[in-house]
Amino acid sequence: MDTALISGVEQTIQKLWNLSDAITGQMVAMALYGTIIGALTGGLPAERLGRKKALLVIALLYFVSALGSALAPNIGSLMFFRFAGGLSVGASSVVAPMYIAEISPRENRGKLTALFQFNIVFGIMVAYFSNWLIGATSNPEAWRWMLGIEVIPAVLFIALIPYVPESPRWLILKKGNREKALSTLKIINADTAETLLADIVKSGKIKQTVGLRRFFSREYAFPILLVFLFAAFNQLSGINAVIYYAPRIFASSGMAVESALLSSVGIGVTNIVFTMLGLVLIDRMGRKFLIYAGSIGYIISLGLISVVFREDYNGPAYILPVLLFVFIAAHAIGQGAVIWVFISEIFPNKVRYWGSSFGSGVHWVFAALIAGNFPYFAGKFGQSYIFGFFTFMMVLQLIFVWKMMPETKGVSLEEIENQMKKK
Repeated sequence: MDTALISGVEQTIQKLWNLSDAITGQMVAMALYGTIIGALTGGLPAERLGRKKALLVIALLYFVSALGSALAPNIGSLMFFRFAGGLSVGASSVVAPMYIAEISPRENRGKLTALFQFNIVFGIMVAYFSNWLIGATSNPEAWRWMLGIEVIPAVLFIALIPYVPESPRWLILKKGNREKALSTLKIINADTAETLLADIVKSGKIKQTVGLRRFFSREYAFPILLVFLFAAFNQLSGINAVIYYAPRIFASSGMAVESALLSSVGIGVTNIVFTMLGLVLIDRMGRKFLIYAGSIGYIISLGLISVVFREDYNGPAYILPVLLFVFIAAHAIGQGAVIWVFISEIFPNKVRYWGSSFGSGVHWVFAALIAGNFPYFAGKFGQSYIFGFFTFMMVLQLIFVWKMMPETKGVSLEEIENQMKKK
């Protein structure tokens, strides 16, 4: 929700405070700069304080950011509170998938971790819908209500966190509390709890704490390379350019402002429907199948969007929304469904927080680069060239999946760790 709310207000704020395209892009990207720091550092409190306490801090940051953004008197303060919100987005993108992966049975781990992505796209849909409803009021202060509405889920987050258990793997590896960990493992799967407890203990007997220098050693080079490429391609598809600037992109095809906001709701609905399909398929068909399907959908939709934005294109305007919906569907069923699952699975227990922070950090660095510079490059070169670039990147992703990406469906975290050691 935090990600998508800005799409409905960025053009209004640009006009209200007379901002250039470059400054508008930086205002949007300010949250993404926060996500980079949040992603790179979010694993540390999760490792030291526990996953549960880290999530509570994240919830509090969401609340402060939402309230501050709604009340911001100028562009500087708005950027500050968006940066604070970005810290929480980045940290939650590390801690939440890590936590879910660590409490999930292997046979449902993909589906349960992908629920994190489902809730992201549900929040995006709610944001687009609330933007449309509030925008229809024509209130000059509507943009403040659009940003402030995030206070509601932030309060719910704060209220519900106390009711979740702590990660059993963190309890064992960091606190040595086997009894409490076992009680949570029995909730997950009573039949295999004792065996899984023994596996976790065994995996932690080899030096439980790994420093950053050791993490970036040859020992973990292959999973680091996999996660870097996977996270980079996620953003080089152009997904955040579309999410953050959907009304602007629709308006560029000649749509009125209200119609552009309503079409953005269509993006949200498409996103959630195909994310649900991805949830159903991820543990049945596997991670690679979904990325193959998504890559092909990316290439087709992005290539045609590039054609639509050519100056000599004279086809119907409705083609653009249709192609953007296809693009969103391809993302939701592919990268959207798989990325947080893959990042949370591929690293060993003792470096998972480093690996999750690294993968999420790469993701948000590229997100900031794309979203922060999209208005400038769109104005300078035209959107046809930009979407052509995204198309080429997705061809490279298809090759990456074919040649390098391993399948992790139905494999325990400890078994994946053993496989990575052989690479």
